[in-house]
Amino acid sequence: MTSRIAFWNILKKDIKNYYLKPPNISWGIIFPLSWTLMQLIRSPGENILELLPGLMAMSILFGTTSMLAVTITFERSGRSFERLLLAPISINVMVLAKIAGTVLFGMFNAFVPVVFASFFIDLGGVNFGIILPAVFMIAISSALMGLLIAVSAEQVFEAQTLSNFFRFPMLFLCGLFLPISDLPVFLRPFSYCLPLTYGADILKGAVTGGSTLSPVLSFAILLFFTIALFLFSRHNINRKWIL
Repeated sequence: MTSRIAFWNILKKDIKNYYLKPPNISWGIIFPLSWTLMQLIRSPGENILELLPGLMAMSILFGTTSMLAVTITFERSGRSFERLLLAPISINVMVLAKIAGTVLFGMFNAFVPVVFASFFIDLGGVNFGIILPAVFMIAISSALMGLLIAVSAEQVFEAQTLSNFFRFPMLFLCGLFLPISDLPVFLRPFSYCLPLTYGADILKGAVTGGSTLSPVLSFAILLFFTIALFLFSRHNINRKWIL
């Protein structure tokens, strides 16, 4: 009961206090939104469906990592994160609660391009039964990557700068807008070391039917990345702030 109450209160506080912080608005909302509108307006109707998986994945990536950068760094500067670490709850519950609001924010961001695309094209052939769990898994793995970056930064601008060091290369390495087969051969192994690659491939299969990997395999690899990132995040928090 104590863990459930703590989880809910941390989630509610993050949603109330951090969703509309300026750094989160600029990188987590405005950047994905402006990129989406630019791509949808400049592309013919036939290309919108091909762009949609990449736009959804990009919106999740920037939304989740920006949210974590804001919540962790603001709480560290206000000393409230240290109070959370002293609270009578497990590290697992605390980490899950911190990423829960981020996951919700990322999932909301993911469907903004879908709403805009629906004004231009018919989405009747899109498999939303696969999209929903894919969006959820991408949001969790991206949130955990954001957590790893955020705990290493002291200020919001540091966290956002570190995040951009990873986010922008991932736009091109993960097959969001450029097929991995078109990348130089020496870059392709790096693509398959990134969880977003597998999430974007699932989205492509659900939207256009153009996935290159089996959805079952992609979900399994995403689950592996999620568990590994969760355990590493827990270890990182223990190493930096507890031990």
